[in-house]
Amino acid sequence: MASLSRDANGTKRVTFAGKDGERLVVRLGNVSVKAAESFRLRVEALIAAKTTGTPMDAELSAWVRDLPEVTHSRLVRVGIVEQRSGGAVVTMSELLERFVTAADVKRATLDAYRQTTNSLRDHFGVDASINTLMSSDADSWRKSIAQSGIALATVAKRVNVAKSIFRKAVKWKLIPASPFEDLRAGSQSNPERSFYVSHESIRAVLAECPDNQWRSIIALSRYGGLRFPSEVVGLKWGDVNWERGRLTVRSPKTAGHEGHAVRSVPMSPELRSILQELFDNAEDGSELVVPRLVDPRVNLRKGFHRIIERAGLIPWPRLFHNLRASCATDWVDQYPHHAVAKWLGHSPLIAATHYLQVRDAHFDAAAGLNLGDTKCVTLEAQNASQHPTAVTRTASQLQLVSQSYSDDSQCNATQCETAHNSAESKQWAKKDSNLRRRSQQIYNLSSLTA
Repeated sequence: MASLSRDANGTKRVTFAGKDGERLVVRLGNVSVKAAESFRLRVEALIAAKTTGTPMDAELSAWVRDLPEVTHSRLVRVGIVEQRSGGAVVTMSELLERFVTAADVKRATLDAYRQTTNSLRDHFGVDASINTLMSSDADSWRKSIAQSGIALATVAKRVNVAKSIFRKAVKWKLIPASPFEDLRAGSQSNPERSFYVSHESIRAVLAECPDNQWRSIIALSRYGGLRFPSEVVGLKWGDVNWERGRLTVRSPKTAGHEGHAVRSVPMSPELRSILQELFDNAEDGSELVVPRLVDPRVNLRKGFHRIIERAGLIPWPRLFHNLRASCATDWVDQYPHHAVAKWLGHSPLIAATHYLQVRDAHFDAAAGLNLGDTKCVTLEAQNASQHPTAVTRTASQLQLVSQSYSDDSQCNATQCETAHNSAESKQWAKKDSNLRRRSQQIYNLSSLTA
């Protein structure tokens, strides 16, 4: 009636035919052959009792009574024993609703959770008992979403959320162990959708923007590395420190992590000029830098597509994410990783996994090549272009540098790049303690359509 099988990895399973002829399996794990054979005999006895409608003898009844919850739930799943009295049967729908209700996360994160909960609900059904799920069921669910055509990074994200859901079920003592615990998630990075937006391309895009607000939205992501829309929508003019050349950025995404709710971001000359123009033309009493974002009905993605196409370019993947990633890539080429991570509001590991990109210019510079219009500047050449201006400092400039660093011993070279708001400061930028005239962009990459 029931047979014992052994998998290649040594695990055992008992198989038998159900009432409709389907093949039913009870997995035992890596147990001894003797224990597995004893289990098989008792499964046969349970099948016989259920088929003939006769009660179990005392020994078999005691054996079923003392079974661990996980093993007992497997027998319930194949229909040869009944659910234990007093044991609450929790359905998939009940677990998912409880998880979503208890989640203390931002709206965007909750929307991402719902993608996973909907997938679990569709695959298992709303009335499926979570007590009877096994690791093989989790494997089946992962296989189904992997074959649905979504990106591997999305598969990994959903698997991680599913594992979190069932860890909560264990914590809430709804199930003794999670069937998803050993499920492989994979990497959530998606290099195929990474794209470096060159300075030439972004200048062409900015030239096609219909107004100053659009230019500021794009510049804050490309030159300031702000997350869009969460960090841009709440930016106020009071957060712009013109004298110190910094932006105070409040991050809803990382607000739950200690020390990451607020950060300072350097205001590059490109970003400063765009924000200055927006500020000069802002209405009296305006607080928000980009008031247009208050209206949630504005379709910024569609509008951004049109702007890029008017610039003669092809819209790149993940429009705003790749602006922030391009900013991160430029910064890391010039400044220490820990400083860049601080400005961007994440760890160096996250930056390396999801943001930093390897460009053709990096290969060409390492090989000592200068191909076509691509300018590859080595670190020595870059330093050489920065330091000669030090001998031309005036006394007032030296006093400015000293005052800036005494105000904040942790002042960063780029964070203090525009230390005062005079006409002279628009001609000079401070870096590595030296004042220098702003040079042209290091890289001159071809546009997307090249």
